[in-house]
Amino acid sequence: MGGFEGHLFPGLSLFLYGLYHAAFLSRAVICNSPVQYPPSRPWSKGRWTRLRQMYYIGFLKILSSCILVAQELNSINWQLVLITKRHHLRNFIYRKQWQHLTLYMSFFLSGCADVISQNLLPKRCVVLEQCAQALSMYLFLPLMVSHMQDTEGVELQLHMLLIQAMFLLALVETIELWAPNVLLIWMLKAFLYVVTGSWLMQIGFMLYKPISGYKWLDEDKNDVAFATTFFCWHVVSGAFLMISAYGVSILWYRYLGADA
Repeated sequence: MGGFEGHLFPGLSLFLYGLYHAAFLSRAVICNSPVQYPPSRPWSKGRWTRLRQMYYIGFLKILSSCILVAQELNSINWQLVLITKRHHLRNFIYRKQWQHLTLYMSFFLSGCADVISQNLLPKRCVVLEQCAQALSMYLFLPLMVSHMQDTEGVELQLHMLLIQAMFLLALVETIELWAPNVLLIWMLKAFLYVVTGSWLMQIGFMLYKPISGYKWLDEDKNDVAFATTFFCWHVVSGAFLMISAYGVSILWYRYLGADA
């Protein structure tokens, strides 16, 4: 996740995934449907009929992971090498790129698990999907901790706040394995995905395209303090988006007559 695009695209993916979960949560509350996942639909005969009945969230995960991998490889001119052989040395290189690719691969595997469970297995295996999601967060945390080794000042503070949100998300997804149908767990999961995604995008803007046009100063305590303040604003904005999603769902399902 180096550079502006390296923060924007993963953050946008997590943000939209959080809104996707928020939409399902709102529908579950309004329509009294299963909290965690919609009921499995019986397959109908016909090529195009079955295509319309498929779940596409897993395919979108796979597609977004491939786009992120392509963006990462393009940043180093498609010359990804693990060990350099210059001057008779055997040193590891592109450490951050390999960290990013490992993270994207975990999201890719999560998408594959969703596709297999939702569209290929005779009976949907929710535990498989949840374990794949939790595994991606377990990989995300140590990679981000290692990612912070050469950072300081504002950048260090930004990534510490990101790790805080990711740790809570990993904790919630772990609890979800034992309590998969609890409304509060589902709400926290959607909320933390929204906050994590929006904050990751914000990091890209603050580090590489600041609104003021001036670089944030690591030695300025005010800049470091305002980084925390901005994170709190993102938390409040995430809560507002969750409420807005619920309000739109009420309008959609109760007043516009949409089918749940």
